[in-house]
Amino acid sequence: MNNIIVNNLTKDYGSGRGVFNVSFKVNEGDVFGFLGPNGSGKSTTIRHLMGFSKPDSGETEIFGKESFDNYDSICSNVGYLPGEIALPDGLTGYEFIDMMKKLKHVENDERLNYLIKLFELDPQGETKRMSLGIKRKLAIVTAFMSDPDVLILDEPTSGLDPIMQEVFIDFVREEKKRGKTILMSSHIFSEVNATCSRIAIIKDGRIVSEFLADDLKRKSNKNYIVEFFQKDDMKEFVTLAKQNNHYKIFDINDEKKMVSLNIDDKNINELIKSLSKYKIKGFSHIKETLEDYFMSYYKEDRDFGGAL
Repeated sequence: MNNIIVNNLTKDYGSGRGVFNVSFKVNEGDVFGFLGPNGSGKSTTIRHLMGFSKPDSGETEIFGKESFDNYDSICSNVGYLPGEIALPDGLTGYEFIDMMKKLKHVENDERLNYLIKLFELDPQGETKRMSLGIKRKLAIVTAFMSDPDVLILDEPTSGLDPIMQEVFIDFVREEKKRGKTILMSSHIFSEVNATCSRIAIIKDGRIVSEFLADDLKRKSNKNYIVEFFQKDDMKEFVTLAKQNNHYKIFDINDEKKMVSLNIDDKNINELIKSLSKYKIKGFSHIKETLEDYFMSYYKEDRDFGGAL
């Protein structure tokens, strides 16, 4: 069952800003990672999914209901954690929790108390005087306290210290086991890698890749580094490789007499046969991480900088 559907969502703000023909579905019991740097379109997609904004074209649905026209009923049954926490002034943390309890129709404090203890939240202070970390904890507690079936999390660990980030990751894993449907927008590779079963990469408002997390780990197309004793051997191998369709060289280091190449597992015997005529100093597999795969889409983006 698809509890979350985004179908050809387009919102064009001009000058290349917005989202364009974004589509994905999140099944019941899935944690779907929405991975991209700041400004890539993650939060825009989520705002439309929550019904806060009307798309130029396309549809967004939660529980089979179109988001924009069913904003009230959707919000009351979804745990939403915004990327930027804006809490009302003039309230203590406890007063804010009470206000959210009424909005969410929460009558049993058992789960609320569990969450307060789990995230080590002290709700006594005034919201305007709270640190970013405490505000984030307060937002997490109020998002989860009604035990909703669908959770939409936009940069959920922003502002949390490393210990609380790990607590949150473990918590999301437990919610997944309980069958919750979770959309998690993030630019932090470790938390996406640790929690998500499916991942979409978004760039400039468009999804450029969507895949199962396990497929990346079991990917048959792999990269290797070959180190030669002799530079002449390396040059000869490079020349012959250009005539070979079974593997592709993508980097050459003359000084270290090393070449980096890409090959599918099914052709590995062909590569070994080609190398057997040379004296090889080293042969190693380059393990591709989620970050490596992600950066393959952003390697030419000079504006990316330190967004991750």
